[in-house]
Amino acid sequence: MPEQTFSGPVEQMGPCQWRLPRSYRPDMRVDGLVFADDELMASIRHDQALEQVANVACLPGIVRASLAMPDIHWGYGFCIGGVAATDPEQGGVISPGGVGYDINCGVRLIRTDIALADARDRIPQIVDTIYEYVPAGVGGGGAVRFKRPELERILAEGSPYVVSRGYGWKEDLELTEAGGGLRGAKPDFVSERAYQRGADQCGSLGAGNHFLEVQVVEQVFEPAAAAAMGLAEGMLTVMIHSGSRGLGYQICEDALHELRGVPERYGISLPDRQLVCAPVHSPEGARYLGQMRSAANYAWANRQMIMHLTRLAFERVFGTPAGRVGLHLVYDVAHNIAKLESYDVGGTERPLCIHRKGATRAFPPDHPEVPAKYREVGQPVLIPGDMGRASYVLVGRPGAMTDSFGSSCHGAGRVMSRGAATRAAKGRSIHKELLAAGVYARAHSRKGLDEEQPDAYKDVSRVVDVVHKAGLTQIVAKLRPVGVVKG
Repeated sequence: MPEQTFSGPVEQMGPCQWRLPRSYRPDMRVDGLVFADDELMASIRHDQALEQVANVACLPGIVRASLAMPDIHWGYGFCIGGVAATDPEQGGVISPGGVGYDINCGVRLIRTDIALADARDRIPQIVDTIYEYVPAGVGGGGAVRFKRPELERILAEGSPYVVSRGYGWKEDLELTEAGGGLRGAKPDFVSERAYQRGADQCGSLGAGNHFLEVQVVEQVFEPAAAAAMGLAEGMLTVMIHSGSRGLGYQICEDALHELRGVPERYGISLPDRQLVCAPVHSPEGARYLGQMRSAANYAWANRQMIMHLTRLAFERVFGTPAGRVGLHLVYDVAHNIAKLESYDVGGTERPLCIHRKGATRAFPPDHPEVPAKYREVGQPVLIPGDMGRASYVLVGRPGAMTDSFGSSCHGAGRVMSRGAATRAAKGRSIHKELLAAGVYARAHSRKGLDEEQPDAYKDVSRVVDVVHKAGLTQIVAKLRPVGVVKG
């Protein structure tokens, strides 16, 4: 992770908005716009992610601005925390670097009727049972191995297919972004190597920053929205953070290779070869979209399977069906994805290709894609924390539609590389530190805890405060971790 102070001009436009003017470089087509407060911006300047914001501003067909959320940090091509909209009718492109390797890495939140006060002594048992039921770790295989025709159905349909097989409830689909499946997926475009890597991983957590947390609703800020989601102070929740595993990684790797010479073919000059891309309206662009949608569907099916296994774990611990203890899905949101969505551009509604890389969709009340259950309060926005502090539930606000293409932050954002975090953990026991903070952790490797220790991340409370003050979202509830499963 580069550690070099950004020396370009950054102008403060408001308490939580900063502009990187188009005049910074002659190849920029639009401004850069960063959502951050003073303290976060001081940290952001020590990361070359701002240079990546400028690079993205050079993409053909980009609309309004190259955006970055307060959890911005350096990534492949796009910064993590980056958002960009391109107009397909104006030569707009699709870039795998604007989605990332872990396609549709995302978060799913489950609420329960179980009060922490009634289950405090059972937290270790709950975590241990989930650890037993939900496979995790590098290369970890899922509890169910799907045959090739079944995998093709998963890539084509997503969550609806695994729910039809009995791994979930119909209501789960209504409370998942895009119903748990993107249309236009093309399983035939997916390589044999990607199929091999995903053959036994659907229903597994993975490693890295992926986790499954048992949490308690510590504070409610917006009672009406919390009530709509079934969240009440003192109640247990479960947050699942995972993505498309090896299949999605391989699809990204394949696409980067396939698109290597495409920009030159279309006369596109790029400031960074990691921004390799293709016009949305081109055979190459359509091929990547078909592959990316397939991986996104796999990720939704993966989180659906993990939720099913979590419900089984709770049933074993409490000796009663999951429905009777209220294990209902609150919502599921994608973090790394590109989708065609309609926005007002110069007074006209136009379909744009929205890249969200480490960013969360945040649609406001009355938006047609918000589930009926949340139509009056806005789409739930789920922001995971860092194992030791907190996670947040927010809802989208109208400002997101005008200022950020319906987008918000996606998490705390790293301030330490994984290597630096491992070095910082030397001579310490992160497991014991978490336990002292009231968090019972199970991990498949010590390295997993060391790399993802709380100190490796920004303060998520500060990050969500920025998007709240900027009018992109509204804070609904704070969730405190009491148990965690890591790879």
